[in-house]
Amino acid sequence: MTGKNQTSVSEFLLLGLPIPPEHQHLFYALFLAMYLTTVLGNLLIIVLILLDSRLHTPMYLFLSNLSFSDLCFSSVTMPKLLQNMQSQVPSIPYAGCLTQLYFFIVFGDMESFLLVVMAYDRYVAICFPLHYTSIMSPKLYATLLLLSWMLSTFNAMLHTMLMARLSFCENNVIPHIFCDISALLKLACSDTYVNELMIFIMGWLIVIIPFLLIVMSYAKIIFSILKVPASQGKVFSTCGSHLSVVSLFYGTIIGLYLCPSANNSTVKETVMAMMYTVVTPMLNPFIYSLRNRDMKGALIRVICSKKISL
Repeated sequence: MTGKNQTSVSEFLLLGLPIPPEHQHLFYALFLAMYLTTVLGNLLIIVLILLDSRLHTPMYLFLSNLSFSDLCFSSVTMPKLLQNMQSQVPSIPYAGCLTQLYFFIVFGDMESFLLVVMAYDRYVAICFPLHYTSIMSPKLYATLLLLSWMLSTFNAMLHTMLMARLSFCENNVIPHIFCDISALLKLACSDTYVNELMIFIMGWLIVIIPFLLIVMSYAKIIFSILKVPASQGKVFSTCGSHLSVVSLFYGTIIGLYLCPSANNSTVKETVMAMMYTVVTPMLNPFIYSLRNRDMKGALIRVICSKKISL
């Protein structure tokens, strides 16, 4: 085929999870509750950090960006999933599918970069407390944030453009809850070698290396706090919570995209994808923010100020 993209597919059918009809409403209510929890939890974090000037520090500004990323990351897939669960024909246009893929990669990559930046921030704060202000300067904060957005946008544009050059023939059924890159590659009737190569290369840069940096940061934090017995319990609990979410997020991504198994069924892949697209954005506000003493204090101050104004 020559010239422009020769795809004959105008839309894709998203099959989603194989849920029995009698359980459809139950799962719809469950997914809706999870999505609303994600939206409200992350919006609360963003609002509290904006309203409370005491939280205008690198740590909480990174948290606000993580909450925004989580909110958008979940919103890329969940509204369409909920709509399709109530539709007789769960379809998505070809252009809409590529658009969903683009924003899915953007906010998924941002999640990865922000997790590693936040781990570095905690490493500096715990291991070099006296130099924290000079190291985590506003200039470094802005640079890390801008670099994260630029790399995320570049990677998303790269994969979307590579996907747009592929041809799709008669089969337009995606056994997934969203337009996942691996599911689309299986439907393509043209050579996908370049796509798969770039997934592997960019996967190392955006998934494997950040994951290793996070593990190294928390290892150094743990070694550092072993010298201060009084704070071990609290910091171990915090690090354990953070690492559990990090492992859930990176573990499923690495298993799906970088170490795919021939034994993985489509249902198993879909469930694994939901772990990092639905569960992780829902847990992040509780793990990183709402258990935090400063965030609780900010929430109390905002509530008290509203009562006084009333």
